[in-house]
Formats: sequence, structure tokens, C-alpha cells
Amino acid sequence: MSTSTTAYLIRGAKPLGEEPSDILIQDGLIVALGADAIAHASAATATLIEAAGQIALPGMVDLHTHLREPGREDAETVETGTRAAAMGGFTAVHAMANSNPVADTAGVVEQVWSLGKRSGWVDVRPVGAVTVGLAGKQLSEIGAMADSRAGVRVFSDDGICVHDPLIMRRALEYVKAFDGVVAQHAQEPRLTEGAQMNEGEVSAVLGLAGWPAVAEESIIARDVLLAEHVGSRLHICHVSTAGSVEIIRWAKSRGVNVTAEVTPHHLLLTDELVKSYDPVFKVNPPLRAESDVLALRAGLADGTIDIIGTDHAPHPSEAKECEWAAAAMGMTGLETALSVVQHAMIETGLISWADFARITSTTPAAIGRVSDQGRALAVGEPANITLVDADARWIVDPFAMATKGRNSPFKGLELPGKVRTVFFHGHPTVLDGALNTPRITEGA
Repeated sequence: MSTSTTAYLIRGAKPLGEEPSDILIQDGLIVALGADAIAHASAATATLIEAAGQIALPGMVDLHTHLREPGREDAETVETGTRAAAMGGFTAVHAMANSNPVADTAGVVEQVWSLGKRSGWVDVRPVGAVTVGLAGKQLSEIGAMADSRAGVRVFSDDGICVHDPLIMRRALEYVKAFDGVVAQHAQEPRLTEGAQMNEGEVSAVLGLAGWPAVAEESIIARDVLLAEHVGSRLHICHVSTAGSVEIIRWAKSRGVNVTAEVTPHHLLLTDELVKSYDPVFKVNPPLRAESDVLALRAGLADGTIDIIGTDHAPHPSEAKECEWAAAAMGMTGLETALSVVQHAMIETGLISWADFARITSTTPAAIGRVSDQGRALAVGEPANITLVDADARWIVDPFAMATKGRNSPFKGLELPGKVRTVFFHGHPTVLDGALNTPRITEGA
């Protein structure tokens, strides 16, 4: 089955929140803008998409998604995870390597890539493991994964830190050969043994083993120096402390080729929520103090932190509906990311919608070397477009979401902004706020 070549006229949308402009899509591309769009649409017999007042953004790109397949289909599948991504306004996601089997060979990453192609909701870019089995002992088949049909460019043992400095150095040297990047989960394991939450005033009151900020910061400090020494690209996953922001800021001032991400939940939630003992708030890295949240927002606003990464981590209900100590770490995030960032960053005046496009689309696509995503809304560019009703308000209901995971920390919260329409290479995967149909291509 091939993709339809139907033309679509988006009428009245505001690209990046600026002045309204019509957008004409045909054969997967943006073919006209403004007055030209209406003129060309008459000839193209375009389907009309009324979008007056809606914000038009380049399709969002997530550098940090857990799709769980293969091996943990009880938690999520490529199909359900990419449906959730589309509903959240994404047109591309990077699937982390901690599946079962681990994505540490060309065969596994090609399997994930093929599942994404067959699903057709978003581009799925597999992330390759840095080490065999995420064990931190031996480098994985990095070169083979890079040369595979999946064309892997991002490598990470996310969920586990590459704690051996020699292994980390070798990985940085290896990926440099093909312009890849190592995405580090910064967590010194010896400093976090048995840790249950952020180390601070709340952990002291609750009597839970604390997770000190220095466990994250010490690994970041080491790795930016290694990246500088090797001259390679380094990406820091889910930055969570004020100290980490300062280290990354210092590294960038030295010219180190380092980028960093922050999750939506670390921009909004604090360790005060752990007082409820609700395992939905258990996550790695842990929710931090209010001072860390404010530092993360400031770092994202000034460019020290480059992008939003959802760290979407769905779990089956039994992994969260248990006592705190036994609960799995992780939160869902694909379908709430846009709204949380709008609430924490745009409504507070820290960033604009143009900045939003940079941190959720253009820059993550550049870091992941995804050439056909994150492009400007301009004539001749791929039609990966998300339309958002920024004035809408909605109550988060995890049971109404497309993801299998019900472990949303935002349950019951009223949030702003609602995705109305998503075009994935010119095909509407979401229409009027609901899933439409996937984009299926020849050979998928």
C-alpha cells in the first residue's frame, strides 16, 4: 500500500506563533505558503484543514523514548508507543536500547526500525547500546549498527551509566568516525546504591535512602573532559540538578561538543511529591528540589540545556501499584510533553513558540542526525507539521491515552495546549485531536 498524494490546505494557522499564514501540502512537501497557498490549492483540489488561531510547529522529535519492544510488550509496543507519540505532536522518536534482547546488534536495531516502518505513525530511529547487554564491560557492535539499514547515530546504555572511563573513552572515539554521539545516563553507581529518591530535606524526613546530586554531576564532569580530549560528540540524558547545569555551561564555554536534555517532569515536579509515597513519582533520575527545577528552566531558556527529551517510560500496572521500594522507576511522557513545556516555559515567559520549535524539533533532529525532520516550515521542506490549540485546557487522564502505560505523574492535572493535527511527511496521522490513519510506504 502506498502513501496517498492528497493535497491539504491548512488555513489560518500561525507558524511558530507569528502572523497567520495558509500552508499547502502536496506529495509530502510544503509547496506553497500565504496567498500562494490558496492559489495553488484551487488547482490541487486540496482538502481543507481549518486551523484559525492554531500554532503551526515543525513536527516534534524525541531523542529519548522507551518503546520496550522487543521483549516487554506488556509495557509498550512500537505500535502503541508511536501512536502515543503522534498524539503528542511528534513525527520522530529515538527508541532507547534497553529492550530484551538489548539493541546491541545490527539485527535488533533493524527489527525496531522495521517495526516503526510498518506502524507508520512516526519515524522510529533506534538508539544502539554502547556496551554488550548494557553490562558496561565490552563495546557493542557500534559500527555494524551504524552501517545497518537503521543507520544508528545515537548510542546509549540509558538506564545504566557507562561508568568505566576507559569504555566511555573508547565509545567516544568509535562514534567520532561516523559523526555519531554517545548519550550518557549520568549516574555514579557506587554513590546511588539503594537510593530511592533525591538526597535532601525530604529524604531525611521520610527516612528514604538519598540519591545525591553529585552522583550525576561527577559523571558529567568526567565525560565532558573525555569528550574534549577525544574531540567527539557527547549528549547528557535527563539533566536534573542545578550543579549539572553549571558544569554543562562551563563545558560549553570551553568549546566542548556537548549537548544536554531535560525531561518535562523535571521542569515541573519536585521531590515534595514523594511524601505521598505514590510510586508514580518514582523515577531515574529522581525528582529534585524546587531550586533544581528553577535552575533547569533557566538553563533551558538560555541554551545551556539544548532540548526536551521525554524519557517516556511506560510500565505495566503491577510495576507501579506496589510499595515504593519495590516499584519500577519511570513515567510516561509523550502525550503530555507539549503541554507541560508550554505550562512551565511558555506561560512563564521564559521561551517563545519559536524557542519551543528549536528545543523540541530542530535541535533534537540535528543531534540525532535526522536530516528530514526538524526542518523549517518553508516551501520545499518535508511536511512534518504539528498544529496546536494553545488556548485549550485539558485534564490528564492516563486511561484515555494511546500508550499502554498508565503511570503518568500528571494524572488529574489541568494543562494548557492540545495537539489538533499532525502531518507526518504530508500524511495526517492525527486529525481534530484524534488518531487518523498511519502513513504506510511501499516495502514497509
